[in-house]
Amino acid sequence: MSVLTALTAALSSGSIEVVDLTSPLSHETPILELPPEFGQTQRFTLEEISRYDDRGPAWYWNNFRTGEHTGTHFDAPNHWVSGKDLADIDSVPVSALVAPAVVLDVTDEVASNADFLIEVEHLEAFQAEHGAFPAGGWLLCRTGWSARTTQQEMINNTETGPTSPGMSAECARWVAEESPLQGIGVETVGTDAGAAHSFDPAFPCHAFLLGNGKYGLAQLQNLDRLPVTGAVVVASPLRIVGGSGSPARVLALVER
Repeated sequence: MSVLTALTAALSSGSIEVVDLTSPLSHETPILELPPEFGQTQRFTLEEISRYDDRGPAWYWNNFRTGEHTGTHFDAPNHWVSGKDLADIDSVPVSALVAPAVVLDVTDEVASNADFLIEVEHLEAFQAEHGAFPAGGWLLCRTGWSARTTQQEMINNTETGPTSPGMSAECARWVAEESPLQGIGVETVGTDAGAAHSFDPAFPCHAFLLGNGKYGLAQLQNLDRLPVTGAVVVASPLRIVGGSGSPARVLALVER
């Protein structure tokens, strides 16, 4: 039996489960918030073209408008100034779209500290217990943040501004420069912690990872349904020529 035949048989039998890691995309989907002096992304909106009526008697369809980084999305290197001369979303190699993944669970820490930061020591402890990170793989950071489905809950503004978990600057640098990973995936609205505007450098996951030709996946869900190791992620962004990213359907293949 060929590998692909075995795979399709396993999918059919349920011994490999397809887990959807994608958040629903609608006008209510939380979006990034920037200070008012900067340009803002658009909420997802549908504009009806026809719905079995005089505009089109046998068909229903819509135009839609949204930002590249709305909902579950894929960050290309050129999204950040540090990667401005690197790949756009259309140029990301297809081999990167199907890759192994590991899941780092820090839900308990985040439950008691909403701005908890993942440090290099946490990654070292993970590898000591579960083995080395997979070359060309994803590090998925499970924080429990995907339970927050409203704009207010997701951004979580406090006296100091947006408050959500993420990586420290040194941890982001280590993933970008010293690890074999191709990128990280998070449950928050973007790959950086809420307070990352004040880090050095600011927004280090963007600055380090994208500047090193790596990638980010944001606003994932259902990470609790994945094993710590062994899952394969299939990430499918749109091929937007010159684009800095794209909403994506992100799936995981999991052996049961």
